[in-house]
Amino acid sequence: MSVRLRRMSVSRDPPAALARVLGYALLSLPMAATGLVYVLVLLMSALGTALVIGAPLLAVGLLGARGLAAVERRLARVLLRMEVAAPPPFRPRPGLMGWLGSALGDAAAWRAVVYLLARPPAAILACVAPLLLVPRAVGAALVPERLLVRALLGQTATSARIRELEASRAQAVDDSAAVLRRIERDLHDGTQARLVAMAMSLSMAKEELADAGRGERLDRTRELVDVAHRNAKQALAELRDLVTGIHPSALDQGLEPALATLAAGSALPVDLDVDLPGRPSPAVETIAYFCAAELLTNATRHSGARRAAIELRTRGRRLRLRVRDDGAGGAAMSLGTGLRGLADRVRVVDGTLEIDSPPGGPTVVSVDLPAHT
Repeated sequence: MSVRLRRMSVSRDPPAALARVLGYALLSLPMAATGLVYVLVLLMSALGTALVIGAPLLAVGLLGARGLAAVERRLARVLLRMEVAAPPPFRPRPGLMGWLGSALGDAAAWRAVVYLLARPPAAILACVAPLLLVPRAVGAALVPERLLVRALLGQTATSARIRELEASRAQAVDDSAAVLRRIERDLHDGTQARLVAMAMSLSMAKEELADAGRGERLDRTRELVDVAHRNAKQALAELRDLVTGIHPSALDQGLEPALATLAAGSALPVDLDVDLPGRPSPAVETIAYFCAAELLTNATRHSGARRAAIELRTRGRRLRLRVRDDGAGGAAMSLGTGLRGLADRVRVVDGTLEIDSPPGGPTVVSVDLPAHT
């Protein structure tokens, strides 16, 4: 669950903190009574009417329970300093029947109903404690309240995972669109322009050659052919770079040979240690390769490293890539877009990226990926 409890010792906290806790304790009983009455009236009204009326009434009541739960989360956040992540918002399916079915099947709303039904005993304990006991006992009396909030009003592990996957998927869609725009721009502004220039130069050379004799005209023809030749070579180099950026040809033989090629071409000496019994999925291979390439580039350009190492291991269904350098350290996700971009790419396939880079080094970046997507 995406909930973090803050342990509070009431007797040691400053007066403002004590006042917040006491305020929550005193509010708990009237809030619990309000919630219990709401749920009982809701259920009795829904069960006591015909299905055609009771079902919509219950659906509206469930969404109201969601609203009460939001108030409770707010109170816990403000007065108890609990960080309670809200569940996913209500997203109804299209149409009246879709809305009705979505409301009746809303797990967060039903968990709010259970909370409202289960809360009164904990609220009684929390409310009575400040009146009968010394202040230091109030924190202990609020433990059941905290447990109920944590268990029923926050995100479940499943909903938190779904939200993370939705964010990763949205990031993947955005990244794909950005890559396509970049490729289109590079082709249009760079490679295409050079090819057009080459075609024009060759056309002019053809015309010149038709009338060429000796002297200046022949020299001009040779110059035009030379220019066309240079443009052709530059265009081919750019096309190779674009293709490599989409899918490195070195990966055609597998990830291990690709990493060996990458290490051999690095400006730094690179120690390569690979234990890869079988080939991962193509998408995983591509992500692992680009991570290793980007991390080696960072080590070469920014860290002042004299040596680097790449280690690749398979553990069960997971693939673990570690890139280490002996540079100055201090690498962090917040210092540039490169590492953030790698982390976003890794999350697309349910992977993680961790950085260990203390000042003075060494820097170790660990990438954990599923072997198969």
